[in-house]
Amino acid sequence: MIDLSNSFIFPKGNPAEGANFKGEVWQERLIPMQSEWNCPMGNVTFAPSARNSWHSHPGGQILLVTGGCGWYQEEGKPAQEICAGDVVKIPANVKHWHGAAKDSWLVHIYIVTNPQAGSCEWMEPVLDEEYDAL
Repeated sequence: MIDLSNSFIFPKGNPAEGANFKGEVWQERLIPMQSEWNCPMGNVTFAPSARNSWHSHPGGQILLVTGGCGWYQEEGKPAQEICAGDVVKIPANVKHWHGAAKDSWLVHIYIVTNPQAGSCEWMEPVLDEEYDAL
């Protein structure tokens, strides 16, 4: 198992709570949404098997994987493994999810692109059956 629980580049942050996450997830905003930089960014840490719900970003999103391994999936496409060093470019309005592998932590930086296009739209959770099939 890849254990990153005590090895982070950026602060782990606070627990992410609510219906948009399954398992243990932490978030640390690095650049807030309403800032002079117009480039919201944050660090997200997923414990093994943790993931977010399906969602989309009206302006797109970029993920910079800084630790561990996990999954990224766009609706209608097979899930793809992502690991430290990977860059995931998510086009605007593409329904997707991302999270840790069953045997690894996953840490990534998210970058909200074109934030003026609007906020993230959260949708249904990734079903255990879908995740367990990976």
